[in-house]
Amino acid sequence: MSAETHGQRITLLDGGAEAYPRMLAAIDSATRRVHLEVYAFEHEGVGARFVEALIAAARRGVEVKVIVDGWGSIGGSRELADGLRPAGIKVRVHNPLTSVLLMGRLWRNHRKILLVDDTVAFLGGINIGDHYAAAEGRPGWADLALELRGSICAQLGARLTAGASALEAGPVRILLSGFGGGGRLRARYLEALKQARREVVLAHAYFLPDRGFVRALTRAAKRGVAVHLLLAGRSDVPFARAATMRLYRTLLRGGVHIHEWTESTLHAKAAVVDGRHLLVGSFNLDPLSLVNLETLVEVADAGAAGQATHWVRQHVGRAKPVALEDCARSGLQRWLLDGVGLAVARFAERVASFIGSRRMRRRG
Repeated sequence: MSAETHGQRITLLDGGAEAYPRMLAAIDSATRRVHLEVYAFEHEGVGARFVEALIAAARRGVEVKVIVDGWGSIGGSRELADGLRPAGIKVRVHNPLTSVLLMGRLWRNHRKILLVDDTVAFLGGINIGDHYAAAEGRPGWADLALELRGSICAQLGARLTAGASALEAGPVRILLSGFGGGGRLRARYLEALKQARREVVLAHAYFLPDRGFVRALTRAAKRGVAVHLLLAGRSDVPFARAATMRLYRTLLRGGVHIHEWTESTLHAKAAVVDGRHLLVGSFNLDPLSLVNLETLVEVADAGAAGQATHWVRQHVGRAKPVALEDCARSGLQRWLLDGVGLAVARFAERVASFIGSRRMRRRG
């Protein structure tokens, strides 16, 4: 479904099943420019269809640029580049493994952006890979993206290489963080929580917020806001769930409702406040997203926000509710699981701090 207001058309897309056909159609119709920037690009399966579409666009004279992250696309970035460059496509592998090992460049490009002819843009949490769409009885990863049409796309085209940017047209705002600039995106979440009066529904895959963010959630719940978190019951990142679970007792005691999605991998990064304010992007509520290149789209529109609320509620209805008694464990279990969770959280924080300090020294 789409919503249109103030000249901006906003379409919420449910996972790769809805996003990929529209993304491929946009590339097929490109006449001037295609910019694709993703953390992970698997060149087989649906990735092969993207490769074909990108090469076909380049051969008909379209300027095509592809940026993938060296860690997110590890093992396949060289083959991808070798397949695209002969067609005249500009390919950049951001911080490949060699730069990590030799120069300590740990910061990542975690954005997911497809921009075509500066008239249509796709942003959200979806990478290019078969697991984002259902196949042969296997459910696709639970994720969201936005398709945007309108003047906001031309603004995005003008600022893609300009570092940190804040773009706005009608009800749509796009925030692009520079390295170490994720605090601005976190601040938008906090401002939305502060303004919440009735309901907050939040779906996040890698949920490792700092104490200030946890307090913002519990404060909202204590003033009567219904706060519902859809979190990962299983994760593609080892020990990520253990790190998140150490926060459960604090959140539940603060009046926050927690639901774990177990039907597939949860990969979404989205929140809706009071059914009117939508936040979707690549930005995770974890320390590493504070230092990586990220995107966040805010939409102040009841139509688009209502669609996202419906998506989260559908998933919450099929998720496992977590009660305070579910957190009761033996002393040994608590020591092991909380210890692992704390270690993972501390490690993420220290890596983020290390990356941030290195970036600051380089700027100096």
